[in-house]
Amino acid sequence: MSEQCGVRVSIVRGGTSKAIFVRAEDWPAESRPEADELIRAIFGSPDRRQVDGIGGADLLTSKFSIIGPPSRDDADVDYTFVQVGIETPTVSWAMNCGNISAVVGPYAIDEGFVEAVEPSTTVRIHQVNTGRLIVAEVPVRDGAAAVAGDYEINGVPGSGAKVTLDFSDSAGGTTGALLPTGNPVDTLEVEGIGPIEASIVDAANPIVFIRAEDIGLRGDEDPNEIDSDAELMAKLELIRCTGAVAAGFAATPEEAEVDCPTVPFIAFVGKPRPWTDFASGEQHAADECDLNARLYVMRRMHKAYAGTGTICTGAAARIPGSITNQALGASGQEGLVVRIGHPSGVIPIEVEVEVAGHESPVLRRAAIHRTARRLLDGTVYVPRAAYPSKQEPSLA
Repeated sequence: MSEQCGVRVSIVRGGTSKAIFVRAEDWPAESRPEADELIRAIFGSPDRRQVDGIGGADLLTSKFSIIGPPSRDDADVDYTFVQVGIETPTVSWAMNCGNISAVVGPYAIDEGFVEAVEPSTTVRIHQVNTGRLIVAEVPVRDGAAAVAGDYEINGVPGSGAKVTLDFSDSAGGTTGALLPTGNPVDTLEVEGIGPIEASIVDAANPIVFIRAEDIGLRGDEDPNEIDSDAELMAKLELIRCTGAVAAGFAATPEEAEVDCPTVPFIAFVGKPRPWTDFASGEQHAADECDLNARLYVMRRMHKAYAGTGTICTGAAARIPGSITNQALGASGQEGLVVRIGHPSGVIPIEVEVEVAGHESPVLRRAAIHRTARRLLDGTVYVPRAAYPSKQEPSLA
């Protein structure tokens, strides 16, 4: 018997993230414990370098997905997302990644889950983690998902074909409500810190929004500046966990820290102001965005801005009175588009929230545009001990 076993995989880029994709028919794990062990072996976690696996040793590249036939009639494909810990053995099935969602449509077309229709194919994606639908509009040329194009996104070199994703069905996907507490603003009593005003919003992924100024920040910080401040990072985690309790994720902040390591995220927001691009060093003017925001995910600062974070931030920005709405500059008060200034540039979102005539706000549109492409197809090898023991791998 071989001491190593192989799994067919694809490495893909969606937006500013990379992931390992596996077709459901090629995935040997039959239980969550088996899957967690195999995923850690594939990525080489836990290890900050992920040197004994094919993880990229970064929050944005330690991502995994299983793609398969739809399990519901109104979808074309099932998409399960997993965020993999780097220095910890965490394997989280409790969230989605908006950037990686962008490559699901092209992958589904190229793998034959969906018939390619030119010039654009609609792919209805069942996001298994949240139980919601994402509708992707994918440009198609010569019977395959288009890759080349002139659409540019900050945080990714060059340009590509524009994929549009509508997350309007994502409201309340985790908690059951766009506003889990029923309030646009709550006051969190944070142990050792005191009262902090926050808006807890659930769209695509739930986020606890706070004002940057309330924790002594501006909203335009370099993510490494925050990551290197252990005291500040601990404060962000404590606020996040307190928000998790308010949203019903856990009974205590201590429980939330252990049982809810991924969601909710936490974001701190501020009025538009100039900032330096983390990726390129380019200087951005205040009028390039409608608000500045920085996102904290799995005890690290995001180097750009998560796609799901964009959806939630856009939705929050259109909820009257929310912390995020209060941060909007004059240019963002009206119209369909909200421009979020983040460490690697600007990400726009088309967002519409209906308030009049409803007991709580209703998300009507939440669309982002991304580029995506497949990078590699091949076989990843893992130690036999990490491969599910009930099956022998077949790579013929």
